[in-house]
Amino acid sequence: MRTRSLRMSLPQVGEFNLIQSLRRRYGQTGRAVLCGIGDDAAMVRASSAHALLITTDLVAEGIHFNLHTATFADIGYKAAVANLSDIAAMGGTPQYLLASVAVPRSCTASNIDDLYGGLMRACRPHGVELVGGDTSESKDGLFVSVTVTGCVEPGRALRRDGAKVGDLVYVTGTLGDSLAGLRILTRKGRRQRRTRGREGANPRYVKSLVDRHLHPTPRLQTGLLLAHDRLATAAIDISDGLSGDLAHVCRESGVGAEIEAAAVPLSDACRAYAVASGVDPIDWALRGGEDYELLFTVPPRNCSKLGRVSQRSTCRITRIGTIRPRAFGLRLRRQSGRVTQLADSSYQHFRAARTTPREAAWSS
Repeated sequence: MRTRSLRMSLPQVGEFNLIQSLRRRYGQTGRAVLCGIGDDAAMVRASSAHALLITTDLVAEGIHFNLHTATFADIGYKAAVANLSDIAAMGGTPQYLLASVAVPRSCTASNIDDLYGGLMRACRPHGVELVGGDTSESKDGLFVSVTVTGCVEPGRALRRDGAKVGDLVYVTGTLGDSLAGLRILTRKGRRQRRTRGREGANPRYVKSLVDRHLHPTPRLQTGLLLAHDRLATAAIDISDGLSGDLAHVCRESGVGAEIEAAAVPLSDACRAYAVASGVDPIDWALRGGEDYELLFTVPPRNCSKLGRVSQRSTCRITRIGTIRPRAFGLRLRRQSGRVTQLADSSYQHFRAARTTPREAAWSS
């Protein structure tokens, strides 16, 4: 069976099956590792009072970004946020940054300086310091690999595997904005106006959505509040889309979930642009990804405490559903009252049905 799976192509295996296979075969750890493969960050015991958080992300030109729709500073900023958001999802405090780049000869020194400027623009407000990395020449496009370390009290860390039946499902901020912003950027780049120019009717909305795509906000303060008050039983950041990231939590926790479509928070800008595009904005929220909001579960007994925490949070917090038994699966209750299976429509690398780059796939 193992030999057969190793002979399969990556589209046949799929991104998450590949990760699970590597986790089973190579993910055995010692007692110092409190959390290994399968969560937003690894967690290693550093002392009796604190654990070390370690997270890393790789972004590749043509897959995660396009130089026609993002500047080098934008790319650096977002690469840092992807890692800062992972620390937020664990309820931790970020501390140090390492950045490695593989650069084609077409890039200039000024380009790379802008890239690092974007990285530090995202990191400085949170006191994160650049302490190392690596540089290499690339024969095919720009690659940026970022690692961020942080700390958390082991007993307060947020993980994906703690959701319980009856817990309530919450998200921060609004969803679908990043995908809407990407659509605007890619269509402008192609000089297409499938919405007959209506997206330009409100420049404030267009600017807001583009900024949400290029410069998302890591919800570090909210993650810290949830962890400090021990309010959440499980958490994850929304990097792949609500449907996919909810599935990760349910898989790790051994539960199901029911989501209320009417409760999913959407910005006015996203609603307006979706209507102009002839799209249901809920679909963007379910599959979009890269909003870098937090999705977390809270037992009913903690709801009043969460209400007080939400008043201290810098972003809105919205209840969108309930954790159900595993046999229930993942379901979506539409505004009409009809309940359907909630399919994982989020982006996955190597998925056979999606052979185009991430940005091209999202622009359709």
